[in-house]
Amino acid sequence: MNRLKNQAGQQPQSNAVHLSRRKFLGTIGAAATLAIVPRSVLGGQGQIAPSNKTTVACIGMGGQGHVDLFNLLQLDEVQVVAVCDVNREGAGYISWDWMEGKEQKFGGREPARHLVDEHYAKQRGVGKFEGCRAYADYRELLEKEDADGVVIATPDHTHAVITMAAIRKRKHVYCEKPLAYTVGEVRQVTEAARRAGVATQLGNQGQASEEARLVQEMILDDAIGPVRQVHVALGPRFWDPPIGPGRPSETPPVPEGLDWDLWLGPAPVRPYHPAYHPWRWRDWRDFGTGPLGDMGCHVLSTVFKALKLRYPISVEAVCTEIGPEIYPRNFKVDFEFPARDGMPPVMLTWHDNGFAPPRPAELEPGRSIQSPLYIGDKGTMMNYLLIPESKRKAYGSAPKVLPRSPGPYREWIHACRGGEPAGSDFVRHSGLLTETPLLGNIAMRIGKKLLWDGPNMKFTHDQSADQYLYREYRKGWIL
Repeated sequence: MNRLKNQAGQQPQSNAVHLSRRKFLGTIGAAATLAIVPRSVLGGQGQIAPSNKTTVACIGMGGQGHVDLFNLLQLDEVQVVAVCDVNREGAGYISWDWMEGKEQKFGGREPARHLVDEHYAKQRGVGKFEGCRAYADYRELLEKEDADGVVIATPDHTHAVITMAAIRKRKHVYCEKPLAYTVGEVRQVTEAARRAGVATQLGNQGQASEEARLVQEMILDDAIGPVRQVHVALGPRFWDPPIGPGRPSETPPVPEGLDWDLWLGPAPVRPYHPAYHPWRWRDWRDFGTGPLGDMGCHVLSTVFKALKLRYPISVEAVCTEIGPEIYPRNFKVDFEFPARDGMPPVMLTWHDNGFAPPRPAELEPGRSIQSPLYIGDKGTMMNYLLIPESKRKAYGSAPKVLPRSPGPYREWIHACRGGEPAGSDFVRHSGLLTETPLLGNIAMRIGKKLLWDGPNMKFTHDQSADQYLYREYRKGWIL
């Protein structure tokens, strides 16, 4: 068992890189082609020479992994040198564009490799380019490739082991959310990143947005006074939940080209089934972190920054369904945070499918609630908008005092090249952020209010909950 016992308006326009997943993912295939404006990378005037580029390897080439890859290919200062996935190629990957619903795509290491090589061939104006290597095992990639950094977009249960292996190689790391599967893993990965001094970034892309800055600036400007309550509301997810409370009984053959044992990684062994791979793993306790782990690091990032949150002191959950194999889809979680930095105690409540926050008295009839909902002593704010509309118009806007972001990928690459830490750096922000939804998942399993000692990483009155701070890795896997 791996343990670490003690450590610690108008719609705004964002500067972040946001490229249409439909335009990109619709082209993924073994012979994918992209119409990308060519840019010379031969080191001519105004261009970055290949020797001055930041080299990156991408691990996990499903839907989100391809989105990350596409964004990296747009950066002149980046050269993608390798890709890795346990699946050679296959269909059925979710697009991860909520506007597209359940549209599915083609993914795997070979489509990704073809995509990279064809992109650079077009960019260089040559007929063929073969500079991207493809690997099935991330350990082989880390052993053979001298890349400056890695991007990790694998299922949640493998985030920590891959991230830690990369940090040990002194690689800069961009990891999709959540940072890890357990609180114990988060602490160890965060401490490793701190000691190594590598540039890190969590894939909660919204933290780089203009919208996130507006919320923080309004709180700084005391637009609604001291905030004492925050409500987050999310509805149903666009993917179907597992059928039934238990595992499927069928044992279909493993698809050709998929290394199922490597996909399982540190998780307990079970037969392959399409109910887990390529994209429904998130609902299963052995592999994902559920709906809260899925969206918690996205939605709560701005709340954490605006209100200077650190460790909650208590967490309590209510669920309408629960089982030993899958996460509940309908739940509410209360996180209590103490006073800090001149701010009063605040109760943060997550309302998921089946639960809804109280309707603010100031909200005009017929107008829907937007999330997050910040309730202060002097008023209420829905995301970055004061309510009612008359108050928003009278207030205007807060002074722009925070630096704007060039986008989550550029933030990380800039940090890799010696610049300021990225906005969701593991040590300064996203490690602590990730712990909160993971604590909510524990509260759902325990079914009662838990008191949390964050600095010492333990529950103070119920030792039975401590078992969920870690997980037992199967033989052959270590952190």
